[in-house]
Amino acid sequence: MPDWDEIFSKRGKIFHDPHPDMEKISKLFKEKGVKKVLDLGCGTGRHLIFLSKKGFEVYGMDASPKALEMARKWLIEENEKVELHLNRIEDKFPYEDKFFDAIISIQVIHHNLIKDIIITVKEIERILKKGSIIFITFPVLGTGSKLESWELKEIEKGTYVPQKGQEKGLPHHFFTVDEIYQVFSSFNLLEVYMDETNHRAILGIKK
Repeated sequence: MPDWDEIFSKRGKIFHDPHPDMEKISKLFKEKGVKKVLDLGCGTGRHLIFLSKKGFEVYGMDASPKALEMARKWLIEENEKVELHLNRIEDKFPYEDKFFDAIISIQVIHHNLIKDIIITVKEIERILKKGSIIFITFPVLGTGSKLESWELKEIEKGTYVPQKGQEKGLPHHFFTVDEIYQVFSSFNLLEVYMDETNHRAILGIKK
């Protein structure tokens, strides 16, 4: 499996602009009284910057030291303060129970086997208060994604590993809609839709 540090070292920030729906999501956060937000798999920090500038108390978690190093530098350049943690998403999160009012995770949690994704979702549930908000996105198989040119090899039902391309060797789980409702059964899903980046997005509230 390739190392995320290697990927970030080769490709830099990768993403510079926030997700196209983040303005709408941040307005919803304000309406719902959200204060503490976690960017799960924050990468080099595009959403950390965006949400911090909106006035939220923002936390970032990622498994890549290189990504967090780049995020820290970017935050300093933008004069924004965000608490960052180095942690894998399939390991226990370094936060107390019911600590957050909202979690965003953009194109992150699908990079695992389903058993590990379920661990991640359980940790998301644990650190969110009742009534907290999630906004999570992941790719969809069969929508013209560049992944389809990466010679995907199925290793379990719904989980594939690209045999070539920029994410060669990294597992990608493709949720069915039914599976989304099963895995995220602790949430009332307000929206499940295809976003402008051709990824599936889910917006939900913890029951």
